[in-house]
This record gives sequence, C-alpha cells and structure tokens, in this order.
Amino acid sequence: MMRTYSFLTVLLWSSMFHAIHMMPSQKRTNKHSHRKTLRRTKRGWMWNQFFLLEEYTGPDTQYVGKLHTDQDKGDGNLKYILTGDGAGSLFIIDENTGDIHAAKKLDREEKSLYVLRAKAIDRKTGRQVEPESEFIIKIHDINDNEPKFTKDMYTASIPEMSGVGTSVIQVTATDADDANYGNSAKVVYSILQGQPYFSVDPETGIIKTALPDMSRENREQYQVVIQAKDMGGQMGGLSGTTTVNITLTDVNDNPPRFPQSTYQFSSPESAPPGTPLGRIKANDPDVGENAEIEYSISNGDGSDMFDIVTDKDTQEGIITVKKHLDFENKMLYTLRVEATNTHLDPRFLQLGPFKDMALVKISVEDIDEPPVFSRPWYLIDVDEDVKEGSIIGQVVAQDPDITKNAIKYSVDRHTDLDRIFNIYSGNGSLFISKPLDREETPWHNITVIATEISNSQIPVFIRILDINDHAPEFDKYYETFVCENAKAGQLIQTVSAIDKDDPPRGHKFFFELVPEFAVHPNFSIVDNKDNTAGIMTRRNGYSRSKMSTYLLPIIIFDNDYPIQSSTGTLTIRVCACDSRGNMQSCSAEALLLPAGLSTGALIAILLCIIILLVVLFMALKRQRKKEPLIISKDDVRDNIVTYNDEGGGEEDTQAFDIGTLRNPEAREESKMRRDVIPETIFQIRRTAPLWENIDVQDFIHRRLKENDLDPAAPPYDSLATYAYEGNDSIANSLSSLESLTTEGNQDYDYLSDWGPRFKKLADMYGGEDKCLCVYAS
Repeated sequence: MMRTYSFLTVLLWSSMFHAIHMMPSQKRTNKHSHRKTLRRTKRGWMWNQFFLLEEYTGPDTQYVGKLHTDQDKGDGNLKYILTGDGAGSLFIIDENTGDIHAAKKLDREEKSLYVLRAKAIDRKTGRQVEPESEFIIKIHDINDNEPKFTKDMYTASIPEMSGVGTSVIQVTATDADDANYGNSAKVVYSILQGQPYFSVDPETGIIKTALPDMSRENREQYQVVIQAKDMGGQMGGLSGTTTVNITLTDVNDNPPRFPQSTYQFSSPESAPPGTPLGRIKANDPDVGENAEIEYSISNGDGSDMFDIVTDKDTQEGIITVKKHLDFENKMLYTLRVEATNTHLDPRFLQLGPFKDMALVKISVEDIDEPPVFSRPWYLIDVDEDVKEGSIIGQVVAQDPDITKNAIKYSVDRHTDLDRIFNIYSGNGSLFISKPLDREETPWHNITVIATEISNSQIPVFIRILDINDHAPEFDKYYETFVCENAKAGQLIQTVSAIDKDDPPRGHKFFFELVPEFAVHPNFSIVDNKDNTAGIMTRRNGYSRSKMSTYLLPIIIFDNDYPIQSSTGTLTIRVCACDSRGNMQSCSAEALLLPAGLSTGALIAILLCIIILLVVLFMALKRQRKKEPLIISKDDVRDNIVTYNDEGGGEEDTQAFDIGTLRNPEAREESKMRRDVIPETIFQIRRTAPLWENIDVQDFIHRRLKENDLDPAAPPYDSLATYAYEGNDSIANSLSSLESLTTEGNQDYDYLSDWGPRFKKLADMYGGEDKCLCVYAS
C-alpha cells in the first residue's frame, strides 16, 4: 500500500501587542502639598495563536513562533519561561529571545491541541515584567492514515437463485484523519475481486448480487475483496482492503432422479416378513431437508407382498418382504417405486415435478420347505378310561414342494417324558401307551414332528375327559360342638364336600346319615340342596357327664354315573355355653370347678391344698419306716422282676388262655402287694361290664384309662401291665419249631462248609438223631 504525503508550508507571523506599563512616580519636593501623579505607560506582548504541521520530517527542529514584550530592550535582562502541555519536552523556548521550537515530530491523531503559558521575568529582580498569559498551539492534519475496516474478514450467506441487487452484507471502514480538514477522511468503497457476481455501493459499503440465478450446485463459495480509499477516491489517497467470504445456501430447486430405470433383486421363499432384499437410491443434488426423499410403491403385482421404507441417514429406499413368499405360487414380481421430495419450495414448482419412477423386479428362489400340517394346532378329547393301544386321533401333514416327498411322524419325547402317547410313523395316528388319570393330569401338551428332508413341528393338545371314578368327601376335617343347653332343631354345623372328578354339568352332592343311624336320637341332617348340609339337634339339653363326645357318620353321594359315595365322620363335643350360645368350656375336668369363684373361695381352696400336701408328706414319711416283707440286698421296689419263660410257640394254647383278656368278667382277684404292708385295704372298684367281642386293644386302652382316673388307686407304687400282640402276621411264622413237621427230611450238612462261625448250627442240625432243645431260665 502506497502512502502519499502532501506538505503545506505555513508562515507564522507574530503580532505585537502593546502593554501599558505602570511606571513608578518620581518624588518631588513640594512643601505646599504631598500628592502622587499617575502616568499611563505602554506594555505589549507579541501574541497570537500558533499553528504547527504534524509529522514534520525536516533536518532541523520546526519553528513554532516567538514570544516578545516591549519591555525587552535587547540587553539580556529579561528571561522568557514556558509552561503547560509539552513544555520542555515537546516545545523548547529560547529564554533570551523567546523563540519556540518543536523538539519532536507530532501526530495530530494522538493530540491535536496544546495549551501553554508564557511569562517574562527580570533576571536581576526575579520579578515578572508581564503577567502570565496563555496561548494555544494547534496541529494541522495531513493525510497520514489509511482507511481501516472494522473486521479483517467478513462472512455472509445468501440463498441461491436470488435476484440481482439482493443485499448480501454491509462493510464499514473508518479513517483516523481529521474529517473537518480537507478530504483526508472521506472514504469511497470499490470491489477489487468478486465481479461479475457481486457489486458494492461506493458510499455505504453494501454488497449486492450482480448476476441472476446463481446456482449452489454449480458454485457454492465466493471470495470478494473490497477496497476503501480516502481523499474521496482521488489519486494520492490512502486505501485499505478486506475480504468477504460469501456462501450460497441451498433451496429445493432440483428434483430427485434415479440413476437407472430398472433394478433386480431376488429372495428365497423362506424369507420371513421384514427381511431386507436390497436398496435403491434416487440422486438429489440439493442438501439438507431439500434433499430428503420419501420412497413408495405406486403399483405393480407385488405391492401387497413387498414394502419399501426410507433410510433417513442415507436417503435410500430399503425393499423388504411384507408377506410370506411361495415359489410354487409365484416366481417373479414387478414393482413400480416412486421417489418424491418431502419439502417443496413453492417458488420453484415450475422446475418440477419433484419425483421420479423406477421399476424393481424381484425373483423368488425355491428352497426345500418343511412339511405343512393341515391345522395350526390339534385338540383331541380322550376319555380317561380309554384302553391302552386305542387310537385317539390323527395329525396330517404334506410336503408343499413340487416333489411331494413322503412324510414320517414322531412324538417329541421332551414333551412326553412318561411315554404315555405314541404315533404311527406312516399315517400320523396317535394311540395310548399307558393308562390315563384325569385327576392327576387333566391335560397333555405334546409335540408331533413331521419329517421329510427338513422337519416341521405341530402342537397337539390332548384333553382327558373325566369319568366318575372318585367319591365325594368332606372338604375338610369337621369338629364342632353342641351346647348343653341346646334346644331341639338348632343348627350346630354346616358341612360341604369336594370331589376330584369334574362332571360336565357340575357337582351335585347329597348328604345322609348311615343306615345304622338313620333315625339318630340326638342329631339329624338336613340337605340344603346346594352341596351343603346342616347338622341339627333333635332333643333339648345334653350332658357332658354322660357323653362328652359324639361321632356322627355321614354318607355323601354324587349325582354322576356311576354313583360314588363315601362316609365321613363329624366329631361333636358337648360344651358349656352362656345364654347366647357362646362356648365357654368343653373339658370334663371343668365340671369339678365352680364358675365365678371369689377371692376368699380361692384362698380357702389354696389352704386346703396345702393341708393335703402336708398330710400326704407325713403319711409317706411313716410308710418309709415300715419294714418291708422281703429283705434282700436288692431292693425290689421300683423294679420289674422279669421271668424269661418262653412259651410253647403259637401252637401252645395251654400256657395262657387269651379268652381271659376277651372276657371282662373273668378278672383276676385283686392281690395285696407283697413288698409293702398296706395300712388300709382299699375296696376294688368294679367297672361297668363291656359288651361281648370287644377288641382286645380297645379293652386294654379302656382299662388303662380306668386306672388313671380311679380315685381309689393306692398311693404307693404299683404297676398295671397290659400287653397286646395284635393280629396275626400275613407273613406267617418264621420260627424253625414248625420245621420238624413240614421239612423233616431236609439236609443240613452244607452248614459244615460255612466255617467255624456256623459250627454250632452244624452240630445241632447235622445229626439225624439229634433234637433241638430249648431251655428257659
């Protein structure tokens, strides 16, 4: 950049101002009067405003001007002093002559005005001969600054296809020179680079388009260089430049276009729905949303078999399978695919249409398909009493291929681990291999496999139909109570039943008492006709002392064929109740205790118990002092003496008469204890006779209970022993005693070969004349 300087020579003249000096009056001797006489005296500064040229580059210092007063006689008695802006550094004064010089080069853009003060002093007296005065030095401007732009580089954008004169951006340049002095600061804009596409306004700096229909697809970026020149653009003016990068933005002015008119793809007939077959793409030179494309199938014989979706990232159309294909049905499909812009610009619709068409041909490839069953699933109903080997149903499958290969059937054993079902491999008939039980497993879900070259599976649901093979029973264990003060006809319990069977018409139960208790004197049963029954009282009042528990057997019938029934027993306890029927106590021991005892009564009962314990302790202490009947080093008290008398076996009926146990009346007379002399002989309490043929086990339990509850039992130790062997074993006797009659000729010589451990048995059984003797000690 060339910088041009112009110099202006300015002549500075100093004008003289006369100042009036006050001169002191001379003293005159006048005896008549003492007066002062005033006289007017001239005084003057050489005074004016000074001007100085900036950026002086001469060899000598630049002369500014001269300070002078008429008091200066030229004899060197006066001294000139300069103060203020730049005094002594920028501006130097000759103290003798008053000449002022600029010691340095000045820049108006840094400071354009300097204010200084001058005064003249008498060297001898040090007094000012003139008052201090202020004067100004102004710096004259020269064109020493080029225009500068606010930015080194500008960036702008404008839509493509914009009209001529469309404003793009405004650039601004400033000049530091004095705008009020000449044309140094007058800037004019011009374009150095970027024509013929753009232009610039010389005064405002606004950049505009200069060509119509500029296309982004042809050129997107432009670089424009703008110049700003001062001096109104005249020769010798200074200039500055800036760069403007202009980008053309996209508009939707181009339709999509397929690069080819026909596309071909293939698909195996086994391809599931949603399988992608291929991609097609229409090209659109636009960018962004202006290039977004939507693909669709407009028509064709495969529009219902295939689909196309748009990949938003790549703007491609993906062709996918919509329905299952069948090579045997159709081998070739033709589609017409359309690509359309989704964002249209109404200004450019005349450039359309903004869509394109292409043909897509898809061939179906044949594969070996698995067998196809005639149904998606099978449901077979089977009676649970069906015989093994019976055919319960059939599944049918066929080969869909043209070859029509033979099919073999089998049961997936992972679904039939118990191998209850089987199938004929040739025709698919299912048959039973094991018995069925609906109550255990009401449903069987098995899988049948049809095999050709490849396999196919089908679910078979087998429902077991119920037959009435279970009797109804109580839904739970029932135990209820009846109040002692109950009235006849009072409901004491409602019972219900359940049945494992599942009749098609639902359950229907009937309730009756067993025939032996059809007319029960204490309770009756009422069938509620809703699979429940009520237990009613038949008389007024019950007594716990006479009968504390009743066992009421009830028969439950169902209503299916064949009729099934069972007997359940209801346990009824007799309990004490209040007036509202709320149970208070059901135990028999509660009869001995009065209800609602007061505190005094409880204290009296406690004292009685303490007295009884003391008496009992004294009685036991006296018994210990009695001499026993048997004196031995082994005290037989609290011991059981065992006599190991082995009976004659099961065939010996003379050793003990079992009839004695079965006959309650044939009791052994009570005997005195032989080890301790009793003080009092207690009266043996006779028990109530029992009916004939009672079970021996029941007899023993009753006798045990009588001894436990007998208040007349002796306080000393006694042992009442009852033994019951039970019924005969179904395994018969294992004793060798009977072997003499059944196996008398058996040879036992082989026992001698078994070693020393079996020597004793060999001696006992080996000899023919030897006998087996059993000794009892």
